[in-house]
Amino acid sequence: MINMKASKQMIDQVNWANISDAWKRKRRTRLTYVDLFSGAGGISKGFEMAGMEGIYGLDHFDSAVQTYARNFDHPIFNGDIKSNKVKNKFVTLVNDRLSGRKLNILAGGFPCQGFSLSGHRVVSDPRNTLYLDMLDIVLLLKPDFVVLENVVGLRSMLNGGVEKKIINDYMECGYAINVTTLHAADYGVPQKRKRVIFIANKIGATNFHPKAILKESDYKTVQCAIEDLIDLDDDPEFNHVKTKHSVEMINRINSVPEGGTLYPNYADSWRKSPWNEPSCTIKENHGGVNLHPRRPRALTPRELARLQTFPDDFIFAGKKSKQLIQIGNAVPPILAKAIGLAIQKSYEMISV
Repeated sequence: MINMKASKQMIDQVNWANISDAWKRKRRTRLTYVDLFSGAGGISKGFEMAGMEGIYGLDHFDSAVQTYARNFDHPIFNGDIKSNKVKNKFVTLVNDRLSGRKLNILAGGFPCQGFSLSGHRVVSDPRNTLYLDMLDIVLLLKPDFVVLENVVGLRSMLNGGVEKKIINDYMECGYAINVTTLHAADYGVPQKRKRVIFIANKIGATNFHPKAILKESDYKTVQCAIEDLIDLDDDPEFNHVKTKHSVEMINRINSVPEGGTLYPNYADSWRKSPWNEPSCTIKENHGGVNLHPRRPRALTPRELARLQTFPDDFIFAGKKSKQLIQIGNAVPPILAKAIGLAIQKSYEMISV
């Protein structure tokens, strides 16, 4: 099936998988995964929800590593992926835990800043090497599938050159690859969050992306996600701590309409999402603030975690500012679950 995107230059070749029949199924699979640039573990939590077995995470943001270690039974390696020593050690640790089993999926949302091209080559830039370092680990671990997640803006970088570079690199490594943009709200995330998702495999399977399970009229709203927390007392152990605002700031927040922002020149922060719609995109923004639609205050980390679909027993480590960064950078677990179920469909098609 061809998915036409808004850009006239971009036509996605997409194989859509109906995952509705598997959505409520609680069944463990034998599929294994590792999570690079794992952060707090949004992808890992979603793959876990899809019944998969985590082998290892990798990150070097200390607070996120602490969060990951607290919330998963499998380990995370705290190291800088740019280091060859770290890469080799990580591959050894993964292989030791696999104990001869196959690695089914390697996932990662690599940073995309700094990409530039000279002809068909990426010009050297320290921030680009993170993408290449991920590819190094793919070549060493040889997973069946690779999932790459990134911001939609990557698709237009250098007039599509970055996307073409990614596709060509994986094809040269023996992976068939498909890419499209997924909207998290289509899968039950109460948030308007679009991400570009590459899915690649080297086993001759069909790369499936998950078909939407909700119509726009059925999207989950801010209200349904956080209404029960609206007047809950502060609870640091639950990551629910309200920001204390001055009287002047309270009055200013009260004056912001739903859908508006406190600072028009900084539209991605201090935004007040409509109560009866999915929220605006939750971003890291160096701790950037999202406003509560019904109270003159910023949303708490727990409220933001709800909008990202982290379960309430998923506790974030570190100072509040570090929690906000982790939450804003994360892939919504429910979106990752949908991707995981689509990959399961790929395996099922092989076995038919």
